[in-house]
Amino acid sequence: MSATGEAIFAAREMSAPRGVGIGLRHAHYEAFMAGPPDVDWVEVHSENYFGDGGYDLHVLETVRRDLPVSLHGVGLGPGSAVPLDTAHLAKLARLVARIEPAVVSEHLCWGANARGALHDLLPMPLTQGSLDHLCARVAQLQDALRRTVLIENVSTYVRFCGDEYSEAEFLAALAQRTGCGVLLDVNNLYVNQCNHGEDALAAMAALPPRIVGEIHLAGHRATPSAVIDDHGSRVAPAVWSLYEAALVRFGATPTLIEWDTALPALDVLLDEVRIARSVGRHGEAGRRP
Repeated sequence: MSATGEAIFAAREMSAPRGVGIGLRHAHYEAFMAGPPDVDWVEVHSENYFGDGGYDLHVLETVRRDLPVSLHGVGLGPGSAVPLDTAHLAKLARLVARIEPAVVSEHLCWGANARGALHDLLPMPLTQGSLDHLCARVAQLQDALRRTVLIENVSTYVRFCGDEYSEAEFLAALAQRTGCGVLLDVNNLYVNQCNHGEDALAAMAALPPRIVGEIHLAGHRATPSAVIDDHGSRVAPAVWSLYEAALVRFGATPTLIEWDTALPALDVLLDEVRIARSVGRHGEAGRRP
């Protein structure tokens, strides 16, 4: 890795939030405004706060006085073949300057074509050509934000016959070339293991430990056709087991309980936080020589 890449990683590690966080969602605004619950940080979808004002931005600016914030993008689609949306980039850069988040993340996906945005996290072919393309886009993104970003592995329901890398190998090469980090979604690893027969533990083994800057945990839904990453239920036991293995490999890593559909009462999310902290203690114990 280049000296620049090493410096980027050092800066990211100093600013990353510690412990376990949850998504800041509208249904729980009142509770957060009354005083921060027992979480270590919060994450929001960047695009929900692109406006110049309004109550959403007011809440986020208030919460950030007490808790670190992670900005998680869902609309940029950095792997798209069309040019990156410069208006989107400008709004994201403005939000980053305003909120000063601990972490900014995007997805390993594409989401737009010449006809417009498709509003989905669509899988990329994992080829050398795609890697070259995404490296240029990640460099453009990091230059626009003047900071490193994390790129998240995604759940997929197809793989391309011409793939030349596993997803983890692709992400490791991307990080080595651009200095970006990886947001490791453990639930997505499990979903892809179920849907494609991939080995989630082997995927983690393919990632150098220092490049993983955040972990996501979420629920999923099993259907007769596929396992769906729907973020609408508690973390499954199999995913908790993979999380413990991830902590043994990557060490104490900022972890998010991600819940976006069928949003429960805040107490349910806080119970998931407590479980994550307990699993984290076991993972740390397993990591000691």
